[in-house]
Amino acid sequence: MTVALRILDDGAWISVNDDRKVSVSELWRFVDPDFCRCELPDFVVEGIVEVGVDGRTVETRVYGQCIACGEKGTTGWMPIGRILGGEFVDIDREGVLNPAGAD
Repeated sequence: MTVALRILDDGAWISVNDDRKVSVSELWRFVDPDFCRCELPDFVVEGIVEVGVDGRTVETRVYGQCIACGEKGTTGWMPIGRILGGEFVDIDREGVLNPAGAD
């Protein structure tokens, strides 16, 4: 089964099968000591850079800023959802995200 993933509106949305699922302005928390000095960054998503799939996991790289320390930059690959039965299922992005490849 084919699932269409697209970045829309100059990096403002991720569309899955022509349905907008993930947007900028979300606040994400994740552990990544390479991004900034904060133990757990409070990261405001300002732009979507790339979207892809690893197995059934939908991942993205986004640009934004940690509102705790002010560091700006692009994240590594972050999981945002899964494809199950041809449908997109959100990962709870209000919790702490585990970057792709993290133990």
